[in-house]
Amino acid sequence: MERNGGGEGRVPLRQQLEAAPKQTRRGGGGFVLASARASLGVCFLLVPALLLLQRWQAGPVPVWIFDTPPEGDGRDMKDDIADDLSPSAQIEYDKLLGGLLIEGFDERSCRSRYQFARYHRNAARVPSAYLIERLRRQEALQKKCGPGTKSYNKALKQLSSGQSINTTDCNYLFLIIHAGLGNRMLEITSAFLYALLTDRILLVDRYKEIADIFCEPFPETSWLISSDFPLNYDEFTQSSPESYGNMLREKVIGGNTYRSLVGARPPFVYLYLDGNYGFHDKLFYCEDDQQFLKGVPWLIMRTDMYFVPSLFLIPSYQDELSRLFPEKDTVFHHLARYLFHPTNDIWYSVTAYYKAYLAKADKRVGVQIRIYETKGILQRNGPFPHILEQILSCAQNEKLLPEIGATAEAAAVTAGKNQTIAVLTTSLSSWYSDQIRKRYSEHQTVDGTTVKVYQPSHEEYQKSKNKKHNMKALAEIYLLSMTDVLITSGFSTFGYAAQGLAGKTPWILFRSTNHVAPDPACGRGMSIEPCFHNAPFYDCKAKRDNVDLGKVVPYVRRCEDVSWGLKIVNQTQL
Repeated sequence: MERNGGGEGRVPLRQQLEAAPKQTRRGGGGFVLASARASLGVCFLLVPALLLLQRWQAGPVPVWIFDTPPEGDGRDMKDDIADDLSPSAQIEYDKLLGGLLIEGFDERSCRSRYQFARYHRNAARVPSAYLIERLRRQEALQKKCGPGTKSYNKALKQLSSGQSINTTDCNYLFLIIHAGLGNRMLEITSAFLYALLTDRILLVDRYKEIADIFCEPFPETSWLISSDFPLNYDEFTQSSPESYGNMLREKVIGGNTYRSLVGARPPFVYLYLDGNYGFHDKLFYCEDDQQFLKGVPWLIMRTDMYFVPSLFLIPSYQDELSRLFPEKDTVFHHLARYLFHPTNDIWYSVTAYYKAYLAKADKRVGVQIRIYETKGILQRNGPFPHILEQILSCAQNEKLLPEIGATAEAAAVTAGKNQTIAVLTTSLSSWYSDQIRKRYSEHQTVDGTTVKVYQPSHEEYQKSKNKKHNMKALAEIYLLSMTDVLITSGFSTFGYAAQGLAGKTPWILFRSTNHVAPDPACGRGMSIEPCFHNAPFYDCKAKRDNVDLGKVVPYVRRCEDVSWGLKIVNQTQL
């Protein structure tokens, strides 16, 4: 309690210790003196034990997930970010993210939920009142119909029996998780928005380590599919007869204008929406098909993409989406901040690393490096000197990093800004950060700025099925989102997730061809939204393929990093 004030009239502990023997001597009792000393000894033993107990009461001791331990203990904080054990109510920041979140969750079991805002103070995008209202309605629906409820148990029984008529007032969207971490965040966000638009309960695969990396997003319920789910969904493939595309292809579902069934409505439909999906699978994004799917109690979805831009092209959803997101390019930004809260081990590593290496800098630059060269499987991450030069060219030409001048040995006193820039790099390879660090350590910058380069991990290869690998990846996404400016690699879902959480428009490194760096090296993104890499180009109304859907509405455009993809932009940015 004294840390927060209220102890001004108390005698310091050292003075109490010095005074105690004198007071007992006046009484002439040696036994009293010994008792006082014994009591003080017990106090000294109890104090650290009580402090440790206080930490343990917060939950299990957090585990550091990176290979190199952080320097120091994070207490010397330039930005006055308090220790993670302090109650968040004592800190002035918008922990509820403008109303996206609600009070009532246990802060100690998931620290990131209410502490996220401490490290993202500059993001000014405000969620709409209508989005907040709809999130509260969705939470009530998830609680009413989620795992363990009577409605859920009834729905499972109906699904097991193969009943074709929905006897409950709860409809479900179950998302099969299978891709890398960046893709997972994009696909979950897309599925959640679709559930929001169609009044469905979102459930996700419980066997893909989701609970190890993310806290539960909904109050008083779980978003994990129950272990007694009756379908062997891991066996579903693109060619499964239950897939919507196959049902259309085999004319189980017919009709030129309005979809109709030859037989009874199925108890569930499997939606195959992976990047290699076929023509009939893509009809999911048509108005008539959406009207048909409304009556199916269970939709089981497999996707590895951010399909939100195509939802904006479905007429029946356009008005609702405009109300939810008046700023069109904030879909992922708001929904990801609502849905994703790293578990305590990950959050501890994120905040400890930030405090040790990034907090004291005057400026933080995030550089996310993803290599797409195909020069042999053992060399797919490099080293590729042309990519190193592309990164430096982008950073220096766009004034994100200072240019390099004379060598450190030859330079005299350099008059300049006397500032420090911390560069956070993320890559499967350490070579690029090592080279950038070497350049700036061996040479002075032209303006006197000190540049320090850090990289939390380098896994060499992507291991999307490895839990610790995914924990490191999520930690690095959140660290990138805490930087002031971002350089990302085009086509990378990892970078998309970081820029969306940050609410910052990145500079995008364009993909090189024939091992030659592009000119220009990078360009500013059109928005903070991810790109839908494999968007369909079928005009549902005209029933015509190969139509440029990036010209249908002013807020859906072709991506700057993937020419065949679609992304959402703000009309004011055009």
